[in-house]
Amino acid sequence: MHQVRDQFPGLHENELIYLDNAATTQKPDVVLKAMDDFYKTSNANVHRGAHRLSDLATRAFEGARDKVQAFINAPAREEVLFTRGTTESMNLLAQSLGQHLLQPGDEILIDTWAHHACIVPWQQIAAKTGAKLVPIPLLNDGELDQSAYQSLLSEKTKVVSLTHISNALGKRAPIERMIPKAKAQGAYVVIDGAQAVAHEAVDVQALGCDFYAFSGHKCYGPTGIGVLWGKRALLEQMPPYQYGGEMIDTVSFEGTQFNTLPYKFEAGTPAIAEAIGLGRALEFIQELGIDRIAAHEAALMAKAKNELAKIGKLTLLAAKGSNHGALSFNVTGEHHQDIGILLDQEGIAVRCGHHCCQPLMQSLGLKGSCRVSFALYNTEEEVDAFVSALADIVEFLDD
Repeated sequence: MHQVRDQFPGLHENELIYLDNAATTQKPDVVLKAMDDFYKTSNANVHRGAHRLSDLATRAFEGARDKVQAFINAPAREEVLFTRGTTESMNLLAQSLGQHLLQPGDEILIDTWAHHACIVPWQQIAAKTGAKLVPIPLLNDGELDQSAYQSLLSEKTKVVSLTHISNALGKRAPIERMIPKAKAQGAYVVIDGAQAVAHEAVDVQALGCDFYAFSGHKCYGPTGIGVLWGKRALLEQMPPYQYGGEMIDTVSFEGTQFNTLPYKFEAGTPAIAEAIGLGRALEFIQELGIDRIAAHEAALMAKAKNELAKIGKLTLLAAKGSNHGALSFNVTGEHHQDIGILLDQEGIAVRCGHHCCQPLMQSLGLKGSCRVSFALYNTEEEVDAFVSALADIVEFLDD
């Protein structure tokens, strides 16, 4: 663990216990070095240059695409689109797939766990096309209601948007069972994998979904870069999302012919250094072993849940069963933001608020919560320090 932690300069530059990993992860030296090396040794624009630096940059950039393909077991590299993150991926899908597919009366099913970045794009395209956004409700324990999901599926269902792992609750959707049910109705299935790729192996072919999106900064990569994977046949049918350089083949004042995949959806100069950094981050995860990472994080979560349950006035949200990476809680009678500020004063970073999941919070009857989230570099000692500090805060506020 010391060897792992030594690779993350952000853990040492700041004297705090960082437990806000569901918001963004710290970056290892190998990712920072990969980006730094690009700017120092091969900084150039990609694809169209005739000189050596452009060739080096293109090879590194497209090499990152190959790394993503291998990481999620995509059938073809052309199906891997670089975006600015999950948010842009969802906007691309809503505008492009929605424009191509949706008609008045069609329905889009979306889970109540969904992040605003998933809800709002589908909500807006539904308003434009006359389609309807239909939420999949929760059970009392915070899990998705599978019986309700089955009953909501119908011939009207054109898109099913599912959260792989909830960013607010750390609950994992049984997407392996939910995807085939949606496909049986002829619906296209979109998976928000932003909170999943750092915590478990993802195989898009085994899942059988149509689209899978994630962000680089939540899996030890840089900000400003993300991935949308989609099945080639669907991507080829979908119109471009943005227009400009790189996504065109030929242009005249009479008309334009668009480029082939994946470039049809990558308008303008891409985030070259960020893509290279993301590719290196995924390699870093593979080198450590995703199964080892998952086992380590599960042990931390089990310890945290066991110890937090001993603190009076503390309510753990959706803590029955497994929580993956993240766990939310509230202190009875106290505002979640106050708890977060007091923990920060003890050198512990957690997240407080609605976690960009206001419909979820409304369904739980809450305005927000505190969230603790773990990563591969967190330790049992940090869990102990967090629990101890929180217990002291609760006792202090109770006096």
